Amino acid sequence: SVASYSTGAVACLASFRRPALARYICCIAALAGAGFGALAAVLGILRGTPVRFSVSSGIPLFSYSFSYDALAGFFNLALAILACAVSIYSLSYLKEFEGKRNIGFFGFLFHILLLALTITFTAADAFLFLTAWEVMALAAYGLVTYYHEDEETRRAGLLYIIMAHIDVGCLLLGFALLSQASGSTEFASFHAAAVQMSSARQAAVFVLFFLGFGIKAGMIPFHIWLPAAHPVAPSNISALLSGIVIKTGIYGMVRIFLDSLGGLPSWAGLLVLIVGVVSAVLGVLYALMEHDLKRLLAYHSIENIGIILMGLGAALIFRVEGHPQLAGVALIAAIFHTLNHAIFKCLLFLGAGSVLHSTGTRNMEKLGGLIRPMPVTAFCFLIGAVGISGLPPL
Repeated sequence: SVASYSTGAVACLASFRRPALARYICCIAALAGAGFGALAAVLGILRGTPVRFSVSSGIPLFSYSFSYDALAGFFNLALAILACAVSIYSLSYLKEFEGKRNIGFFGFLFHILLLALTITFTAADAFLFLTAWEVMALAAYGLVTYYHEDEETRRAGLLYIIMAHIDVGCLLLGFALLSQASGSTEFASFHAAAVQMSSARQAAVFVLFFLGFGIKAGMIPFHIWLPAAHPVAPSNISALLSGIVIKTGIYGMVRIFLDSLGGLPSWAGLLVLIVGVVSAVLGVLYALMEHDLKRLLAYHSIENIGIILMGLGAALIFRVEGHPQLAGVALIAAIFHTLNHAIFKCLLFLGAGSVLHSTGTRNMEKLGGLIRPMPVTAFCFLIGAVGISGLPPL
């Protein structure tokens, strides 16, 4: 998948003067990468032991270390499903951009985003993780501001990039503290070092990571970038942002809190749980007051991030209190809802894109009677609505 995304990025950039060719390259290369990614993800989930390998970076003390375990496989599976759906959707969605916008540059950023996400989920070294994290933020910024001539889009892009660099700053400090204690940037060395840390130092590391990953996830009160960026981005990118980009924050919390930091105090799990409850309640309240279709879906993503954090917080609490089975159940619930939300929210954002393309408005007060001229979109949106409502069989 890494080779497909890298090749796709270069090929899209090389064909920027031929929009039709760039559109086909963009979608087909991404679809191929998603297929390879899904295969690797399934093998990673089923394999009992992680696959680890390193590539020299050419810089002393740093290396590009990868680890493909079940957790990386699960999140890469979610990425592959969404990349596949968005690629198929984009084949016709991008057609309207021909002769109007640079599809080659769009395809380049799209593939770089998918590549950065793949590396983020498989990095086993803080240096590589932060590099991929920053590339992901910059690629997402370029895609969010694709309609850069619009003032609202520029404001949303500025807010996004500011929040993205606040979160990477928190992560950089957190990894610096762990690396100083362990003498290495490898994730595998963090657990033993974290156990030896003083309670104050461990608390500082936890708070830094919680802030860094929480900003990316869109938890309240650091959610302000999310309802601003999602509506102005192209709808296929909104689907990726809500479906998988914000889930990198959840991945980071699971990876660091349950693996690298070891035994956190019970107050840490309680804090995650409380923030999750607040995000879930306020997210749905904000959504109920919205008339903008894409902004409504963005606020609903905040609610679902809150639900996922509730499961993660409960897992942390149960683990500290000596109930590993309950901790496992809570973690499974959080991780499974991560996949659940990724799929139905991607479907709903793609449906919203079709509605916006056909009607030219996101204001739901001005929409009505679309089931007749858009029966396929209506049926797909119904499936997404059933999923978002938690109705059987979804």
